[in-house]
Amino acid sequence: MSTNTHGPAKRIALVSNSTWALYNFRLDVIRYLIKSNFEVMVVAPADEYAALLTEEGCTYHPIYFNNRSENPLRDINLFFQLRNLYRRQRPDFIFHYVIKPNIYGSLAAAAYSIRSVAVVTGLGYSFAKAGWLHYIVSRLYKRALRKTEEVWFLNNDDAKIFVREKIVRIEKMKVLPGEGVNTDFFAPTVSTVASKPAAFTFLMSARLLKSKGVGVYADAARLLRHKNLDAHFALIGFFEKNHPDSVAEEELKKWQDEGLITYHGFAKDVRPYLSQADCFVFPSFYHEGIPRSLLEAASMELPIITSLNRGCKEVVLDGFNGWLCNLNDPFDVADKMEKMMQMPFAQRIQMGKQGRARVLEKFNIGLVIKEYEKTLIGI
Repeated sequence: MSTNTHGPAKRIALVSNSTWALYNFRLDVIRYLIKSNFEVMVVAPADEYAALLTEEGCTYHPIYFNNRSENPLRDINLFFQLRNLYRRQRPDFIFHYVIKPNIYGSLAAAAYSIRSVAVVTGLGYSFAKAGWLHYIVSRLYKRALRKTEEVWFLNNDDAKIFVREKIVRIEKMKVLPGEGVNTDFFAPTVSTVASKPAAFTFLMSARLLKSKGVGVYADAARLLRHKNLDAHFALIGFFEKNHPDSVAEEELKKWQDEGLITYHGFAKDVRPYLSQADCFVFPSFYHEGIPRSLLEAASMELPIITSLNRGCKEVVLDGFNGWLCNLNDPFDVADKMEKMMQMPFAQRIQMGKQGRARVLEKFNIGLVIKEYEKTLIGI
């Protein structure tokens, strides 16, 4: 590992839509940067994870923007906030994450000739269909990414779209193995028979968006209930109330009242839930990057059922460490869930072990840290 040892510590900024995301997805990168004698400033709207990041040794700078606004005129305020912050703090290098920091942060960095990387963590809602929002976002992206040092993607499908739509040149692109997962932290546990639920337990962990497949999961559970199969369907995650694609709280309550889903709310630590599950289910038809939830589940040796969707099919090989199902198809999801229940125990355990081996080989956080290290050499 190279370290920043020449002169005063260089200042690296990480800019995102929440400190929760920085803490949960990039804490290992942050710790690497601090250990390598970089000064790390994190920039995001305030939430309870800001204090945890300062405890890690970061300096925290709050910004304010509506992550769900679809009005570029309102969002332009983010450009001015970041431009003023960069003028005052003068970071030596900036990593921007998710769409609005990627666009407005890259433009602000360019205003002061600060080197930056835009990390496209997934295409999300604005690329779900052709329309005015997609048109505006793609044009803004094209302008903003001209002066970035690199543009990082988490899967080839997203990178291909940016090339096809001429948003960014292929020479500037890099495709990462997702954002990585700490396989020491997400390690399999030995569960005693007494500690495991009696019924076969499926688990889904996701932001509660329709396109993440939450409704598909509930419908698949209903189909299995009609067959009187002894299974338990757990769900953890948080609502995004202002998101146009959010699952309605009333709908989730209805699923619970029907006895389809057991909702456990938001979990700061998902490992206890993963350790109690027999299979992880993620029937997303969202424009994913590489879903972190799949990496966490696979790292803990859970077999997985997920959709034949960008980002998901990179983690799960059909029949190897799980099963792939059709997009937005509860019947196919239910078929795969029943198939998983009927598998011999030893075969299902082997499937989980093969999933962890795949994560260790292709998605270990160490591989991602090496990409940061290469980019920061010589700054």
